[in-house]
Amino acid sequence: MAVKIYKPTSPGTRHKTGYTFEEITKTKPERSLIVPLKKHSGRNMYGRVTVRHRGGGHKRFIRLVDFKRDKLDIPAKVAAIEYDPNRSARLALLHYVDGEKRYIIAPVGLKVGDTIVSSEVTDIRPGNSMPLSSIPTGTTIHNIELQPGKGGQMVRSAGASAQLLAKEGRYAQVRLPSGEVRLVLQNCRATIGQVGNIEHGNIKLGKAGRRRLMGWRPAVRGSAMSPRDHPHGGGEGRSPIGMPGPKTPWGQPTLGKKTRKNKRTNKYIVRHRSKAKRRRK
Repeated sequence: MAVKIYKPTSPGTRHKTGYTFEEITKTKPERSLIVPLKKHSGRNMYGRVTVRHRGGGHKRFIRLVDFKRDKLDIPAKVAAIEYDPNRSARLALLHYVDGEKRYIIAPVGLKVGDTIVSSEVTDIRPGNSMPLSSIPTGTTIHNIELQPGKGGQMVRSAGASAQLLAKEGRYAQVRLPSGEVRLVLQNCRATIGQVGNIEHGNIKLGKAGRRRLMGWRPAVRGSAMSPRDHPHGGGEGRSPIGMPGPKTPWGQPTLGKKTRKNKRTNKYIVRHRSKAKRRRK
């Protein structure tokens, strides 16, 4: 997929880039696989804002994506490659031989007319799904389960891919896109290939209105607020933070502060992503 560059006919289009959508073969979604998206504007069940800077945006439908790939040993033909406004990756519409239709995340190289299958042992082709125990080491994979039967939870965004490094006992070592090496049960399923739409990271929005259509409202810097609204606020003119480390609006440390508290799963991490980044440098 190529990136489309616009002519600078206005300030909003001067640095704007977009998708060519050359891989999209169907413009309207499958009606049996969509449900309306009810907007909450970042508010919880009590009406309190729990996620700031959300609201507005274009109307969307949620596509019901099959992350479990639990329809075993039944071949499916790729009927279309579609756009999904709720994620960075593209979707592939599958028509199974028994008549059922499902969406999956479209990997690189999957085209209309291809036949894929989810099985215990099958060919190493983009789109096929297998347990990690059946996948050869060194294979590029995505949509990886953390718990058998729960559905893929890792490596689902555009251009992302993981690599199966080794197998030992009940677990397999998987290198994630962050560089972290993690132990995953071998009976967890994964899909072969790299997630499509690999140019997603090169897209520049170009103007604020495009961000508003995506459902994001403006964010105000803390240093531009008053002291009662933010710990960084106040002072004459532009002033530094004036405290040991940046803070959130509620006074908690941020920007580099580690927030991982799930020590229970630390035993499954073979190599942390921070160590992997240092080695790459």
